Amino acid sequence: MVGAPYGGLRGSLSAYRMIAAMWIRSTMAYRTSFAITAFVNFAVTAFDFLAILLMFAQVDRLGGYSLGEIALLYGCTSTSFGLADLAIGSMDRLGRRVRDGTLDALLVRPAPVLAQVAADRFALRRLGRVTQGVLVLAYAFAVLDISWTPAKALLIPVMLLSGAAIFGAVFVGGAAFQFVAQDASEVQNAFTYGGNTLLQYPPTVFAKDIVRSVTFVLPLAFVNWLPALYVLDRPYPLDLPHWTAFLPPLVAAGCCALAGAAWRVGLRSYRSTGS
Repeated sequence: MVGAPYGGLRGSLSAYRMIAAMWIRSTMAYRTSFAITAFVNFAVTAFDFLAILLMFAQVDRLGGYSLGEIALLYGCTSTSFGLADLAIGSMDRLGRRVRDGTLDALLVRPAPVLAQVAADRFALRRLGRVTQGVLVLAYAFAVLDISWTPAKALLIPVMLLSGAAIFGAVFVGGAAFQFVAQDASEVQNAFTYGGNTLLQYPPTVFAKDIVRSVTFVLPLAFVNWLPALYVLDRPYPLDLPHWTAFLPPLVAAGCCALAGAAWRVGLRSYRSTGS
């Protein structure tokens, strides 16, 4: 059911671009509405950092970290998550499509189902979250006295892009799970939105069992904790070697491969509602 015009990775990206562009044109037909919703998205996500600022109104350090250091952790994960949410945040709607049978319509179109689901209702307003993360990251760079090296400077964009890919893999993996558990969007959100919230704080405020789980089981620590602590010259609680800070691209590739495999298994297991 996946036609030749959209076969392979290039075809999937082409289909994704076409569908996303359609939704962007629809959004920009009402520019005032878009501006308002984008600002609201920016303001709502800013409350997360406001909560951190309120904490620092009472304390000088949190888990041994200064406000600037936590702002770096916050800005990195928020930017990475925002990019993933912008690109494929619609994946959490898959369970609804499975329940009401509208996924069948995607199966008969000459385009990969994953590209169609990912680009469905592409919401440009989610740029507000990305913008907010970038601004906090800029604040962190302004207040921190980082001993910059070429490796650290290169690690920042690599960390942001790899983090977005890791979050993207979690989105896809969670969507694949919804083929089996059709009403599991909140379970998916626990690992995507919940993971983003977890990474906004330093690992020292969490029990080591939690730190181990997001390092070796669901490797969200590679989104920002490991590389960011290298940039800050701070030790990681699990005493891992410094070179692990440069593993996010490999971890992202592995996560994407596993998520892709889970998606193919889930799609093959899908049975129409019969309606």
